[in-house]
Amino acid sequence: MAKYRYIYTTFWQDPKVLEEMTPEDKYFYIYLLTNPNTTQIGIYQITKKQIAFEMGYSVESVNSLLERFEKFHKNIKYNAQTRELALLNWGKYNLTKGGKPMMDCIKKELSEVKDRSLIAAVAEKIPNENIKQLFLRYAGDTLDDTCHDTLDDTSTLSGEKEKEKEKEKEKYHYPDDDADLGEVSSFYQFNIGVMSPYVSECIMDWCQTLSPALVKEAIKRAVEHNVRKWSYIESILKSWHDQNVQTVEEVKAEDERRRTRKGKAHVVESSPYKLLTPDKFLF
Repeated sequence: MAKYRYIYTTFWQDPKVLEEMTPEDKYFYIYLLTNPNTTQIGIYQITKKQIAFEMGYSVESVNSLLERFEKFHKNIKYNAQTRELALLNWGKYNLTKGGKPMMDCIKKELSEVKDRSLIAAVAEKIPNENIKQLFLRYAGDTLDDTCHDTLDDTSTLSGEKEKEKEKEKEKYHYPDDDADLGEVSSFYQFNIGVMSPYVSECIMDWCQTLSPALVKEAIKRAVEHNVRKWSYIESILKSWHDQNVQTVEEVKAEDERRRTRKGKAHVVESSPYKLLTPDKFLF
């Protein structure tokens, strides 16, 4: 499903943007606000190699920009261990209104954050008090009774539920080797063509759902059949997902079984001898 992010037109009139940001800074900041990994809470997981690939920068340039935004502009925080990035001004513009759907989404995303200090950092500039207190709850701060009155639905969260959420999250596969994702993206662009933001998001989703190796194999098969379309590649991936295929080896084993079945069928069809039922035998 596509995701959309708002950028206020006043972004270009902000004094800090006008006076302190270079053209490269502005480009980098817009990327941080709108890339496919962004979330409703302003905290998301992203690797430096992914940023470098999608922006056309070297990893060294990304390191420099992250350091500049963290220490000079002071509007982000990045945890290199968990690979999580927090947009410190996110709540000021994007977390102004509540509502059950919004709150449910926020709870889900907050439960997935590994570095809880990032939650507290983003919470500081959230104008909506209910949302702010929800952030602080997940950050580990102690809430007073008045906060519990405004967050009666969140008070039902217990330690056991938190553990259940952690166990649920462990069921999903998130590839640790970000080089694999970069390799898949490069392989696609070299063999298929320029990658749109939509395709980039789909490739990341499929790398998590199946594996980077299987996504690369699907692209390879599309090239071999000269059908260089993402829709064709995704149809292959959906087929493997429906068959609960886990590895490229399993795919190749199934290919071999299919060839064997076809070979046997061809032998029967091309045989010069006809199979006769007992009543057709001639004596």
